[in-house]
Order: sequence, then C-alpha cells, then structure tokens
Amino acid sequence: MNEDLKVNLSGPPRDYLDAGAPENVSATVSSQVPVGEPEPELVVNPWDIVLCTSGTLISCENAIVVLIIFHNPSLRAPMFLLIGSLALADLLAGIGLIINFVFAYLLQSEATKLVTIGLIVASFSASVCSLLAITVDRYLSLYYALTYHSERTVTFTYVMLTMLWGTSICLGLLPVLGWNCLQDESTCSVVRPLTKNNAAILSVSFLFMFALMLQLYIQICKIVMRHAHQIALQHHFLATSHYVTTRKGVSTLAIILGTFAACWMPFTLYSLIADYTYPSIYTYATLLPATYNSIINPVIYAFRNQEIQKALCLICCGCIPSSLSQRARSPSDV
Repeated sequence: MNEDLKVNLSGPPRDYLDAGAPENVSATVSSQVPVGEPEPELVVNPWDIVLCTSGTLISCENAIVVLIIFHNPSLRAPMFLLIGSLALADLLAGIGLIINFVFAYLLQSEATKLVTIGLIVASFSASVCSLLAITVDRYLSLYYALTYHSERTVTFTYVMLTMLWGTSICLGLLPVLGWNCLQDESTCSVVRPLTKNNAAILSVSFLFMFALMLQLYIQICKIVMRHAHQIALQHHFLATSHYVTTRKGVSTLAIILGTFAACWMPFTLYSLIADYTYPSIYTYATLLPATYNSIINPVIYAFRNQEIQKALCLICCGCIPSSLSQRARSPSDV
C-alpha cells in the first residue's frame, strides 16, 4: 500500500509526459493530484470524561461550602477555618480536573501540561494536609478542652494554614520550575509529566500523614470513650447508653479514616511501584477513587456540622428547623 502511494504521488513516467498530448497530460496530472484527506476525528478517552465529571461535581459541592463559610461571619472559629481550607483545596482540585480535560483536547502544549499538573498536585496536597490539620484540631479540642477556645488556638490555626498551603504550593511549583520528565521520558511516573522521584516523595509523604492521622484518631478514640464514661457516671446513665454513645463515636472515626484510606491508598501504593511503562488504565482506575475523596469530604466534615447545616437552611429556605436548633452536641460528634 505504501508503494502504491509513492507511485501515485510521484506522478506519471517522464517518457509518457513527453509523448502524450497536452490534454492527456493535464488529465493525467489532475488525476495524480492527491485528494485532501479528512482531518482525524477527535477521540475522547472515556476515563477523561469520568474525571472531568468528577471534577465538576467536586467543584459544585465544595463551592457551596466555601460560600457558606465566607459569607457567614459566625463561622470564623478555628474548626471552620480548617473546613474552609479543605473545601477550597478540593474546589481547586475539581477545577484542575476540568482544566486538565479542556487543555488535553483543546490546548495541547507543554506549558499547559505543567500548569495543570502543578495546580492538581498543589490542590490535592492542600486537601490531604487540611485533613491532617482538622485531625490535629479535633485532638487539641478534646485533649485541651479548657484552653482550646483561646487566642493561642487561633494563632496556631493560622500557622497551620500558612504552613500547609505554603508546602502545597511549593510541591505544585516543582514540575513548573523544571522537575518534570518532558525532556526524558524514562524518568516519568504514572502521571506524566511528574517524575518518578517526585511521585515517590508525594506517596511517602501521604503515607507519613496517614500514619500520623491514624495515631491521632486512636488517641481521640481513647478520649471520647473516657469522656462518654465520665458523662454516663455524672448523669447516672445506664451502661447500655454509655456503650451506644462510645460505639457511635468510634464508628464515626472509623468511617472517616477508612474512607480516607480507601480513596487514596490504591493510587499511593501504585505510584510507588509503577512507572510510565504500565498501562494507563491502571492509573485511571486508582486515581479516580482518590478524586472521590474530595466528593466525600464536604459530606463528612461540612454538611454533618450543625452550624453549617443551620447556615445552609437559612440560605435555602430562610429558616432553621427545630430539630437543628434543639440538638445538643454529644461526645460521639467528632
């Protein structure tokens, strides 16, 4: 087939052109002019569509949380600042997934690849760091219950926010500033253009933060069980009531930590053992659950919060349901 193509494009033989009539020559030449081939159709990867859809849902969901916290002056406690940081990070992550889809199919260039991957790395890093900061804040609120509501706690919260966002931005800038594999494909990780070493640092950092969160949540469980036991003794509750309250608190913590691990652990471990030679379907299959964590975060950390529920009800219907206004906080609400 390639030989035929070469023959057609090379034109008719020279001796035939010399002997032929002008009309025959013109007919022959016109017949040899290659017909313009239609441009290839744009083929969209279904996995990219799913990631873009996930990013859209993430953006919409977390934008609601950011707007509620930003426009409500009463939600300025350290806990709400950290929840707002988490929602903002997830919002940027969702926007990054959408931009990645647009740039991948409409504006393909090395610069857009670096900017997109930098935004995604920075936003997801800030999301994970915000989860760790929330865990630290919950531990401090229980362990130092008497001194938690002080200016020192607010200062410490701002320090945590500055550190986590500064670190996340630096991680996002690494590919943009030159630590990428665009010039050397052999150093690529499962997520191009991140290098294998860059992905390994991110994965090890995640494992370290997960271990720290696990240790903090174990301590939180101990404090919750001790507080529930003390409340049961003070109010002469039955042992069954104490058991139910404690079990609810432990179950809540198990759901929080289990969801976080189930979403991020597959992609973290895969990034450590795999490289660019592995099939891309494995990357998509492990990365997609990680994005689901940003969908679940508002449900776990924001929409379960009583104050945010009240603010959301005020925005939606202009009133606060009696069930919310009369609800008391229990030791299981961690």
